[in-house]
Amino acid sequence: MNIPVVDLSLFVKGTPAQKVQFSADLGKAFEEVGFVSVKNHGIDQLLIDSLYTNVQSFFGLPENNKSNYEVPGLAGQRGYTSFGKEHAKGSDAPDLKEFFQFGQTVAAGETSVENYPDNVQVSDVASFNEKFLEAYRAFEKSGGALLSAIAIHLGLGENYFEAHIHLGNSILRAIHYPPILNEPQSAIRAEQHEDINLITLLVGASSDGLEILSKENEWLAVKAGPGEIVVNVGDMLQRLTNDRLKSTTHRVVNPPKEKWHTSRYSIPFFLHPKSNMSLACLDSCISELQPKQYEDYTAGKYLDERLREIGLKN
Repeated sequence: MNIPVVDLSLFVKGTPAQKVQFSADLGKAFEEVGFVSVKNHGIDQLLIDSLYTNVQSFFGLPENNKSNYEVPGLAGQRGYTSFGKEHAKGSDAPDLKEFFQFGQTVAAGETSVENYPDNVQVSDVASFNEKFLEAYRAFEKSGGALLSAIAIHLGLGENYFEAHIHLGNSILRAIHYPPILNEPQSAIRAEQHEDINLITLLVGASSDGLEILSKENEWLAVKAGPGEIVVNVGDMLQRLTNDRLKSTTHRVVNPPKEKWHTSRYSIPFFLHPKSNMSLACLDSCISELQPKQYEDYTAGKYLDERLREIGLKN
């Protein structure tokens, strides 16, 4: 499927008219499809390449080494989560993946640290933590620009999300889908799901497999063009906009049999706000034709509920 393509440089460096047009194009895509491909996104390709090199080195470590970075009690929000721990909401079948998560870093005295567990420091891969922090900041910047454009589209003012996402609980996740060694029970590596957060930025998955569910209830393969990243709406933004912006169902399917011996790597950035952000439906998105669909929640309460539903939290 050819998802809409937008050029973020037109918003970041463009004229006022180009900024307005970009906001309209992005908003329309998020209302109709829920996914876009973004070019000129501002995340340096050399950084992306280095990040992937570090990720592949980490997942190539012996199991005993990787298990040293799995921290009980953190619900998978920092460090390593071993194979088969997470499942989609409503599914008992575990996804066929292992992953590593890197979260927000706050300076001493900058804010209360209770919602910001320390990141797990990886010593087995030399530049791992350095590259993850560098990439995290790059994703934050690009994601913030996209949310500014969405805020304009929604009539909220360009800076609406700024205070909510400053020191937000965003997560940079590196995923490894290992080679398939035996006839799989399912054709799915990651079951159909919607993302929890505001928006997700997905950079350079190492092979095909991502599919989205169309309005016609058909599964369609999606892949970004060279140098582009895929960005989609998460449930928090859908909830905030009372279903005006679409959190589209997606999944990752197994490769053809001749590629079973290969790994798949994927690095999404889940852009979250602070835990205290209200997700109460915007008044401007409620009408007689579209009555309020959700009860009032904070982002923190919603995240906690969803982590329990997908098996990462008891």
